[in-house]
Amino acid sequence: MKKAQGAHLSEPITPDLLMTPSDQGNVDLDVDFATDRGNWTGKLDFLLSCIGYCVGLGNVWRFPYRAYTNGGGAFLVPYVLMLAICGIPLFFLELSLGQFSSLGPLAVWKISPLFKGAGAAMLLVVGLVAIYYNMIIAYVLFYLFASLTSNLPWEHCGNWWNTDLCLEHRGSKDGDGALPLNLTSTVSPSEEYWSRYVLHIQGSRGIGSPGQIRWNLCLCLLLAWVIVFLCILKGVKSSGKVVYFTATFPYLILLMLLVRGVTLPGAWKGIQFYLTPQFHHLLSSKVWIEAALQIFYSLGVGFGGLLTFASYNTFHQNIYRDTFIVTLGNAITSILAGFAIFSVLGYMSQELGVPVDQVAKAGPGLAFVVYPQAMTMLPLSPFWSFLFFFMLLTLGLDSQFAFLETIVTAVTDEFPYYLRPKKAVFSGLVCVAMYLMGLVLTTDGGMYWLVLLDDYSASFGLMVAVITTCLAVTRVYGVQRFCRDIHMMLGFKPGLYFRACWLFLSPATLLALLVYSIVKYQPSEYGSYRFPAWAELLGILMGLLSCLMIPAGMLVAVLREEGSLWERLQQASRPALDWGPSLEENRTGVYVATLAGSQSPKPLMVHMRKYGGITSFENTAIEVDREIAEEEESMM
Repeated sequence: MKKAQGAHLSEPITPDLLMTPSDQGNVDLDVDFATDRGNWTGKLDFLLSCIGYCVGLGNVWRFPYRAYTNGGGAFLVPYVLMLAICGIPLFFLELSLGQFSSLGPLAVWKISPLFKGAGAAMLLVVGLVAIYYNMIIAYVLFYLFASLTSNLPWEHCGNWWNTDLCLEHRGSKDGDGALPLNLTSTVSPSEEYWSRYVLHIQGSRGIGSPGQIRWNLCLCLLLAWVIVFLCILKGVKSSGKVVYFTATFPYLILLMLLVRGVTLPGAWKGIQFYLTPQFHHLLSSKVWIEAALQIFYSLGVGFGGLLTFASYNTFHQNIYRDTFIVTLGNAITSILAGFAIFSVLGYMSQELGVPVDQVAKAGPGLAFVVYPQAMTMLPLSPFWSFLFFFMLLTLGLDSQFAFLETIVTAVTDEFPYYLRPKKAVFSGLVCVAMYLMGLVLTTDGGMYWLVLLDDYSASFGLMVAVITTCLAVTRVYGVQRFCRDIHMMLGFKPGLYFRACWLFLSPATLLALLVYSIVKYQPSEYGSYRFPAWAELLGILMGLLSCLMIPAGMLVAVLREEGSLWERLQQASRPALDWGPSLEENRTGVYVATLAGSQSPKPLMVHMRKYGGITSFENTAIEVDREIAEEEESMM
């Protein structure tokens, strides 16, 4: 009997907010009770956001350098193998967790509250990375504006920031085409422009005395944060549309740079250097570790971005297909970027008369010194310089969108009733706070702080968080239960390949990476500057703090339970009562009637009333129910 027909004054009245669709009589069952959280507005939003998140600055300035220093073409062997063992399985695991629960990196640990500290560790890591990553975007904006001129400002010596060591290497050859013998003691105009004008690093004596704030960099950083805020203002509804441009346009520019690069004289010299296989390198463990590190950081596993993006999907989105599209697309992009970069470096080596390995660099040195110098050697140099830095800007922005969306989503999912209605205001406050914390990076010695953050914020702490996540899901929650959840969501169970990687191969690889990073620890340095002991200690504490989040979270979870220590541990490791799909209509089997206020005997009834029949996914739900019943019978 419906409440409206037979309710008595003595009967308790269930508030509308706690009523399930089946409790509300003939109301419109199309009401989506998760709409306040938001979701993607188009089918490609999620896919392009993942591509934009994974394909970032590292594909351009880190992969090509690592490839040529670790065996050239032979590096592709460990790279592809590590992609299969570590990259693809962990990528799929993180997407599955987010989509199944529709929760962010903190709230998703309803799956096993004992390990919620792993989510807090991810959040701390991504917060630190977001602070310095936007500073790199600010540098890119600085060079982008500097390219809007008829002559690039780093093309010639003779400016106020140049020293007596400055030498315009182009055109400095003698009559025989050879470079002067004392070339090694000279500095290129692009290097002095970067260090003495953009960074003004001569104004700092080291990390302990950063000097004054560089107001031009301060304004560029402010612009970077304003752009990021405007793009995430409405959550994934706005950032999901921006990535249609920021995730696709870099490919157009990369293609233009590639075509221009391979048509330059000496380009083949650079490409040959980049790809020549040196198979003896494969006997070194360092090469395999480098390949695994490149995969780990390039795909962004463990930062929470993938989990966050997947949490805004519909329950039956085919993330299995999306996993292979994004991971393989990311690898192909890295390889193509290598052709574009090394074709230009080959041209530089021919023009300067030096070997390719003397002009090739990794990291910011490639983006802000070597490549800008190469642009001055081309006709229409400001045009090519603008294109290059515009590509870096679009590559960096969509990764930064993911970092901010991860932080905002994680916190709002923890306090949904307070923060979700004011998500835009909260996003603005996060951006302002991070801008203020990043101001130290705009000082004369800001690069020293950036290097320290880059070296330690996402190092061993991130690996510990990912290893913990992998073991908690597969060992504590149970790989069979996890596969059953995926079956409920996608209509099929992951095969032996994924289960073997989740249980053994991926955690073992990550553990090897962790041990290697500790054994091969090297103090931070920037050029000839060696960081003082207190700065090294600060960096190590930065990494340890994220690790300590895990035992701290365990302690909090255990204290919230009752009974003996062993009983508390058992209770805290079990899934929370409301763990499962966010909408009742997607709940089946063990997840029936576990939502707050749920009184419906079967979510399947909601489906049948809503759709007028049973769909393929309901058939899957029935199969899962039958499997659970059979397992329970066999155990009795």
